[in-house]
Amino acid sequence: MGEVLSEAEWTARRDAHAARVRRWTGPHHERRAAGRKHPVLDFLFSYYSHRPSRLERWHPGPGVVLEGDAARAYLRWPLYRETGDGVTLDVAAFARERASTIGFARRLLTATASRAPRLGCFGLHEWAMVYRQRPDEVRHNAWPLRLGSSGTDAVVESQRVQCGHFDAFRFFTPEARPRNTLQPTRETQVELEQPGCLHANMDLFKWSYKLDPATPSELVADCFELAVRIRELDMRASPYDLSALGYRPVRVETAEGRAEYAREQAAFAEAAAPLRAGLIGLTEVLSREPVAGG
Repeated sequence: MGEVLSEAEWTARRDAHAARVRRWTGPHHERRAAGRKHPVLDFLFSYYSHRPSRLERWHPGPGVVLEGDAARAYLRWPLYRETGDGVTLDVAAFARERASTIGFARRLLTATASRAPRLGCFGLHEWAMVYRQRPDEVRHNAWPLRLGSSGTDAVVESQRVQCGHFDAFRFFTPEARPRNTLQPTRETQVELEQPGCLHANMDLFKWSYKLDPATPSELVADCFELAVRIRELDMRASPYDLSALGYRPVRVETAEGRAEYAREQAAFAEAAAPLRAGLIGLTEVLSREPVAGG
């Protein structure tokens, strides 16, 4: 039998988790109700597909038994079962149902963790996403470009663009794609992803919820909060002027700005390492479960 949590213990953890993430989900609900868009924070709930209600929901993770009558509420969701000691995740059923996701996540996260961080991209992926676009075509066109369209294009043309993250590269404009030193694809994702990449580290949130409800919710929240912080740097280093929202720009068109970006990028790589290790450990636990049979 795994860890057993009394009703008082697990409900306290459940409530603490909900309060923690409502710092972000609450304002998101308010913005949506008012029809307001946020160029930085909306990304965490639009690009990433984990609904706020799912983020607020607490799960204990594999090998944990929840005691008490209240735990039976978890039986309304798939992949939980009742035992003589309480309610727990059916890890074997989860491993069978999500075998493909578990396997891919383990390969990708392990390969990424095995590499040294590369810190020379300087956030130019966001610039390449607006390169040679008309003002009405720009994704966040409610916000001005700090250097204007021609100045933004000049930065892309004067710098070495070297993005290896497919899910950033696929949003490059057609004119920007040939300027990238790499041409990443979904098929080369495991081969190219590296721990200095802001998007690879934001995506730890994605892998945490792709393994929901097996991922302990404290780990999901850790990955989400890291993604929030990284997204802020991502957009501060972008070509947009977001000073009206309180975001001080990182001017990657200058040597000082590129140095600042690389320092923050290195700090995020360090912060992401234990979270990536936690997710790898989770996939290893899940991979030990049988995937055949009833």
